[in-house]
Amino acid sequence: MSTPAPTLATEPRGAETVTPRQRLNSLRGLLPFLAPHRRLLAAWFGALALSSAATLSLPVAVRHMIDQGFSAGGDIDRWFLLMFGVALLLAFATALRFYFVSILGERVLADLRGRLYRHLLALDQRFYDRSRSTELMSRLSADTELLRSVVGSSMSVALRSVVIVVGSLVMLVVTSPTLASLAVIGIPLAVLPIVLGGRLVRKASEQTQDRVAEANARAGETLGAMHTVQSYAREAHESRRFDAALRSTQQAAAHRIRIQAMLTAVAIVLFFGAIVLVLWSGAQAVIEGRMSAGALGQFMLYALIGAGSVGALAEVWSEVQRAGGGMQRIADLFAESPVVAAPADPLPLPVPVRGAIRFEGVRFAYPSRPTDPALLDFNLDVRPGETVALVGPSGAGKSTVLQLLLRFHDPQQGRITLDGIDLRALDPAALRGSIALVPQDPMIFAASAAENIRYGRLEASDAEVERAAALAEADEFIRTLPQGYASELGERGARLSGGQQQRIAIARALLKDAPLLLLDEATSALDAQSEHLIQQALEQLMRGRTTLVIAHRLATVLKADRIVVLDGGRIVDAGSHAELLAKGGLYTELARLQFAAPAAAAAPAVPVP
Repeated sequence: MSTPAPTLATEPRGAETVTPRQRLNSLRGLLPFLAPHRRLLAAWFGALALSSAATLSLPVAVRHMIDQGFSAGGDIDRWFLLMFGVALLLAFATALRFYFVSILGERVLADLRGRLYRHLLALDQRFYDRSRSTELMSRLSADTELLRSVVGSSMSVALRSVVIVVGSLVMLVVTSPTLASLAVIGIPLAVLPIVLGGRLVRKASEQTQDRVAEANARAGETLGAMHTVQSYAREAHESRRFDAALRSTQQAAAHRIRIQAMLTAVAIVLFFGAIVLVLWSGAQAVIEGRMSAGALGQFMLYALIGAGSVGALAEVWSEVQRAGGGMQRIADLFAESPVVAAPADPLPLPVPVRGAIRFEGVRFAYPSRPTDPALLDFNLDVRPGETVALVGPSGAGKSTVLQLLLRFHDPQQGRITLDGIDLRALDPAALRGSIALVPQDPMIFAASAAENIRYGRLEASDAEVERAAALAEADEFIRTLPQGYASELGERGARLSGGQQQRIAIARALLKDAPLLLLDEATSALDAQSEHLIQQALEQLMRGRTTLVIAHRLATVLKADRIVVLDGGRIVDAGSHAELLAKGGLYTELARLQFAAPAAAAAPAVPVP
């Protein structure tokens, strides 16, 4: 069966309308993930307080070392030892602070990712029908990774910088109120252009990130469509497109680098100009005897420490903004809720499940096509143990019947029951646990053959797995793999043919041994010989089970207890193969197209296959 070529064009995403304040507010969503780690938080706060106190103590030690250590009769050794002791305390406290906050970041990130992943698993098919898997992976990986830097680093740096800035300002005033007034006026005036220029850098950085994201998206889309790219010999075309995206990325990066270079030069001139001005005023005070040399050294150290902390805050601010945007996108996912969910008090399934299925006046339209119903006034009774085949042209509603029975969607009108219980009164997990599905395009995981089959029943033994594979005619080819049942099958079963993938899926359904069986073109990828063998296994599997079969090839449903013909979302006919042929309706036309020998124009209209 041919697959449509994917769309290779990537539409640019619209500009974000989230304000900086909203981004910051979104970080409050981290609080529930921090709360369980109170001991780590307390240890981090303790280490933070100790390292900040040691940092603010260094200038005082330097002042005493200068004023008393160099004076006549001063004990300079004692003051140098004191300085070294403060440095040791600072090193020890800083190491502890880094350790505790890094461990905290790892645990918070793991909790966040785990909860987000569980939340995504709980969302229904309606959400996934309108979502891109690559976008979800980006939020689960890249956006959460931004939060690692916030919790594990930026948060600690920001809080430490605030404490140091406040402490430095207080000590500047205590050391010299006159010089402090000059610093309070001069340094902010020097920093203001830097802050304003930082906005330009942030915008340029966002543009660079957008260009990088577009280039990555283009590469990812092309690599994911490599079969189509190579079949059309478009390697050179895609290479040119990617080169153009890279040039755009380089241009945006060069623009950002130019702004940062100019801003760096301006920052150095303004900042050191303010420092030189304050230092000159302090030197005049020392010469005039109004201040000691040690006090001037202490003042300058506090000014440098405080200014460095302000710079750290400015640097951290951009990271916090980016992380806030990531948290906002994660919060949007947490705000999603499944439309199809378990009721507050679900009814239990009968034990054992008999398998009586009933559709009563069902009308259903997919959310993406609300005015185009896939099923309309649909009524169907399936008796326990009966095999019912659904046939009809493409778009008739056959797959929709299975989607509703699995409760991936709920009908807008009517109801569906299993053993007399409305599906909406059941827990979807319990309902799906009683159904085995063999889809047209089976999902093969990047795991071993045994693990892929065991997905049908996780607690199954190796012997049960091998027996299911043998019934599905998969045992022979699995044993020829390099490691047999332990062989990795590759991403989406890349190491298997289409028919082999389908036999793995059939073995998985056989192993599940559920009372309801859904076969959606289960043998479409098999050759005639394999189909004949597997048809025997399926007949054994269907025995005693309620089975719904979707098939375009009518030869696969000839032995069904009943064949239901769908067209336009309605049942237009039903009966056995022979009965439907005798009626001469849509089924007869489908059978004539499939079974009539093309070379025998005068042959009977519908020969028995």
